[in-house]
Amino acid sequence: MSTNPIPNNDRSVGPTGGTTAHPDPVGPTDPGSPASGSATAAARAREDRSARIAVTVFPAIIIAAALLGFVAPPVGLALAPWVSVFLGVIMFGMGLTLTLPDFALVARRPLPVLIGVLAQFVIMPLVGLGVALLLQLPPELAAGVILVGCAPGGTSSNVISYLAKADTALSVTMTSISTLLAPLFTPLLTVWLAGTYMPVDAAAMAMSIVKMVLVPVVGGLLIRLLAPRLVDRILPALPWISVAGISLVVVAVVAGSADTVVSAGLIVFAAVVLHNAAGYLLGYGTAKLAQQSEAASRTTSVEVGMQNSGLAATLAAQYMNPAAALPAAVFSIWHNISGAILAMIYRRSADRSGC
Repeated sequence: MSTNPIPNNDRSVGPTGGTTAHPDPVGPTDPGSPASGSATAAARAREDRSARIAVTVFPAIIIAAALLGFVAPPVGLALAPWVSVFLGVIMFGMGLTLTLPDFALVARRPLPVLIGVLAQFVIMPLVGLGVALLLQLPPELAAGVILVGCAPGGTSSNVISYLAKADTALSVTMTSISTLLAPLFTPLLTVWLAGTYMPVDAAAMAMSIVKMVLVPVVGGLLIRLLAPRLVDRILPALPWISVAGISLVVVAVVAGSADTVVSAGLIVFAAVVLHNAAGYLLGYGTAKLAQQSEAASRTTSVEVGMQNSGLAATLAAQYMNPAAALPAAVFSIWHNISGAILAMIYRRSADRSGC
C-alpha cells in the first residue's frame, strides 16, 4: 500500500473518459502564475518517479519485514501497540495527495465510480467468504480473509492503474470514495460475514476506522488545501513513508502469529492468491457487463482486486487475534506482486490494441 503516486496532470479526465496529460498545469498556489504551475507539476513528477520505485521494491521490503517478524518476534511484539499509529500516518499521507478534482469526478462520471465502489464492497467480501468455505479455513483465518475482503481499496492500486494504462483519475476517485465509506461498510460487512467465525464489535471497529482512516485522510486533504506549496515539497517522500508504515505493521503482525505461519502458511497463501485473482477477474467482468470502456474496466479490475491490507491487518490484530491478521499480511506482499504482473499484461494489451 502506498500513497497516491500520480501527479494531478495525469488525473485530469479527457473527452473520452480517459486521462490526459497537461505538461504545464496551473498550480494551486497561484492560479495566475505559470511558474507556480510548473513547480507543482515538477513536484508531482518527482512523486511519480518516487512512487514507481517504491512500488517496484515494495514486495521485497515487505518480505524482509515478514522475515524479521518471524525470526525476531520480540521486535514485532514491541511494535504491536503502535500499529494503529502507523496506519494513521499512512492514511494522513494519502490525504495529502488528494485534491478536490479527485472527488469532482463523482459528479462528472458517477456510473463508473458507482460500479467500482459497489463491486469493491460486494465482490471481495463474498469472495472472501467463498474462499474460507472452499478451503475450510480455521475460524481465525477465515475471519481474517473475510476482513481483508471487507476493507476498502488499496492505494497502491493507483500506481498499478497508471502503469496498466488504465483510467488513473477513476482509480484515485474509487480509492478515495471507498476509503471514506469504510467506517460504515467495513464493520457491517465484517459482522455479517465473519461474525459466525469470531465475535466482532462493529461499533468499536467503526470508531477505530474513523480515528485511523477518516480523520487522518480528511486532515491531510485540509492541509493540502491550506498549504499546497509545503505539501508539494514533501510529495516525493510520501510513498516511502507508506512503505515504511506498512512494513512495520507486517513485522508486528507476523511476530504475533509466528506459530500460525508455520502451521498454516501454505493454506493462507492459497487463500490470498484465490481471493486476489477472483477480485481482478470479477471486477473486470462486472465493468464489462455494465458496458464500461476498456480503460475503466481495467481500473475496476485493479481497484476490486487490491485491498487496504494494512487496515485489515490492524483491525484484525485489535478486534480478532494475531492469527486473523496473517491473511492481511500475506495479502500486502502478494497483491503488489500480482498487481505488477497484471499491469504488465494490461499494458501490453493496450499497446497491441492502440488504446
